[in-house]
This record gives sequence, C-alpha cells and structure tokens, in this order.
Amino acid sequence: MNQFASYINQFTEKTGRFVSWISIILVVLIGLDVVLRYAFNWSSSANQELEWHLFATLFLLGSAYALKHDKHVRVDVFYSRFSEKKKAWVNLIGTLIFLIPFCLVVIQTSIPFVIDAWKIAESSPEPGGLPHRFLIKSTIPLGATLLLIQAVAEGLTSWSHLINQPNR
Repeated sequence: MNQFASYINQFTEKTGRFVSWISIILVVLIGLDVVLRYAFNWSSSANQELEWHLFATLFLLGSAYALKHDKHVRVDVFYSRFSEKKKAWVNLIGTLIFLIPFCLVVIQTSIPFVIDAWKIAESSPEPGGLPHRFLIKSTIPLGATLLLIQAVAEGLTSWSHLINQPNR
C-alpha cells in the first residue's frame, strides 16, 4: 500500500515539475503582452487566449502536484490544532467523500464535452483567436484524472497513518 502510494507520489512529482514550466512561459508571455500593449499600443486576441489557455493548463494539470505538497485550499481553523491521527481521519474522509467523487464527476461530465470539441475541431470564435481549442478542453478530464490518481495516494497515506499509529 505504501509502495503504491510512493509510485503515485513520484509520478505526480514528475508531472508537477514538468507542468511548472508553464508558469515561466506564462510570466514571459504576460510580460511581453504588457510591453506590446503599453509601449507599442498593440494587442491581440491570440495572445490573451494563449495566456488563458496556459493558466488553465497550469491550474488543471498542476492541481495533483498542489495536493501532494498540501498547497491546496484548506480551512485551517480547526485542522491545524488536530493530532496527526485526527488529521489523517479528516484527510481520509474528505478524500473518500468529496475529492474522489468530485474527480469522477468531472471526468464523466467533461469527456462528452471534449469529444464534441474534437469532432468539430473547435477553435476560437474570436477574430484572430487561437485554433485547436479542443486541445485545451482535453486538459479538463486529464487534470481530473491526475488529481484522482493523487487522491488515491493521499487516501492510502492517510489510511496507513491510521492503521500504523497508536491510539491517541
């Protein structure tokens, strides 16, 4: 169980590090867009759409990495004061009741959406916008799948903590 979770964590670490390069590309693109807009009074729909697409890709494909490193949004009012065992229970229950079903619903509902986009070779409706919008839509089920895989690792890790810690 721990070894399986470790394999998932290694996979998430590699994919997260790969996806993190998008943030550098995004910073450069936004900087370039600002310079072009304010110094040369030039803007394009394609630049703005590319920024949105890169941000969406970073968010969707990076969510599993954020979960792995506990950098996701959490209300720590009570959680921070919990014992390790109580934290493991909260994490396990939250993963089983909320996170895994959420991922499954996103995957199930987004696949027809993505298939339709591929069938029509969807592109931007904006003049001068980006083609191949179906590619960005494909990151929705892919991101949810990566998050689901990491959720399994988190659930296994929490379960392992619960069965291997003395009662407290």
